[in-house]
Amino acid sequence: MFDRPIRLLLVEDNPGDALLFTETVKETRAFQFDVAHRACVDHALAFLAQDTPDMIVLDLGLPDAGGVEAVRKVQLAAPAVPLVVLTGLDDEASAIQALHAGAQDYLIKGQMSASLLLRALRYALERHGLQMALRKESTIDELTGLANRRGFLMLAGQHAMLAKRTGEHFVVAFIDMDRLKPINDTLGHQAGDAAIVEIAEVLRICFRGSDILGRLGGDEFAALLPATDENSEVSIRQRLDQELHARNARPDRRYNLCISVGIVRTDPQHSFSVEEMLAQADTLMYEEKQRGRAGR
Repeated sequence: MFDRPIRLLLVEDNPGDALLFTETVKETRAFQFDVAHRACVDHALAFLAQDTPDMIVLDLGLPDAGGVEAVRKVQLAAPAVPLVVLTGLDDEASAIQALHAGAQDYLIKGQMSASLLLRALRYALERHGLQMALRKESTIDELTGLANRRGFLMLAGQHAMLAKRTGEHFVVAFIDMDRLKPINDTLGHQAGDAAIVEIAEVLRICFRGSDILGRLGGDEFAALLPATDENSEVSIRQRLDQELHARNARPDRRYNLCISVGIVRTDPQHSFSVEEMLAQADTLMYEEKQRGRAGR
């Protein structure tokens, strides 16, 4: 990261403080910074919807959101970007609260030398990079390589926040693998694991790389994708059915792959969380599974 100018977003409503920060940054000879300045949280969120800086410096006394509220809003919009907060001499307690909320470090206005600023920014970059590496390990399903439940809910929640701001709609699908137990019982758990991995491959083929996929646990999977014409319920089911049929038609298969699916689209009249939509899709999936069993 340090072989090029570090792209920094400064969120500061006081023009004098913004100028002082920019001039102080220029004094740091070890690294170069490319500073973009926004005067409020709303303008910062608009910037982050279009661009991803290397780091963010956020004043805790902004007119449209302050303190921990500002930290949370910015982190929801840019969870992968390290955050340093600015506070006044008489409000160091707010900076400590911001650290507990996820900020990497804080700087006190009036006590900000070039060397202190550089140390704080470099520390924030390095510490955040380590945290992201550790977080990645704890949000990926080891067997399939998809996001695990925690990772899926984190990514889906971030997408939902952005969709709410832009007015876009999305679809949540709950996918449950059928007949895993007979595979485990007759062929062993190694075959069962292979079947789970194959279902994950089916999802990767049927959905786009930008869609959010996850293994929620056991034989349960989920997907979040934009509510476009190609992602209608009929289209999603057709893609899944075609891929499953092609795989099950291969010679020398020891078992067939079968799934039950529940699909829910965001409702313009109601604001549901991703977890609530997952619960709705789970109910629809279960109803489909019961109809399938009744038909056998």
